[in-house]
Amino acid sequence: MIENGQTNDEAQIRQLLDEWVDALWVKDVDKILQLYSPDVVTFDVVPPLQYIGTPAYGKSFRRMFDAFRGSITFETCDLSIAVGADVAFSHSLVRTIGTTNNGEKTDRWLRRTVCLRKVGGKWLIVHEHVSLPVDPESGNAVQDLQP
Repeated sequence: MIENGQTNDEAQIRQLLDEWVDALWVKDVDKILQLYSPDVVTFDVVPPLQYIGTPAYGKSFRRMFDAFRGSITFETCDLSIAVGADVAFSHSLVRTIGTTNNGEKTDRWLRRTVCLRKVGGKWLIVHEHVSLPVDPESGNAVQDLQP
């Protein structure tokens, strides 16, 4: 049986994830970073191996936003959320669609795991891992898979 508090926490986490998508759509780095703990550790699809802290991760978002014309569409599929008293995690498949500055259209599915901690009654992202599968024979990322 799910406790009322857990149901409310899950709703808050879903809202946070929706706010992240909305901020991504309008390329609002500051709004995105408000959703992360200042000491967040992230593993993204682009180098380096990890980003530590919101200033470092903010540079990655700015670089990504600068590389795309217009908005970036972000679609979440198969979202699962597990909630504890003060920690939670989610995993999902996510689709990103956009057009780069050189006119190349991108449309790929990624894997995303988000770990959160409740601090002062507010959920914040403390760890995020975004990845692409890799072909073990070629060593290349596989970007054409779909759920």
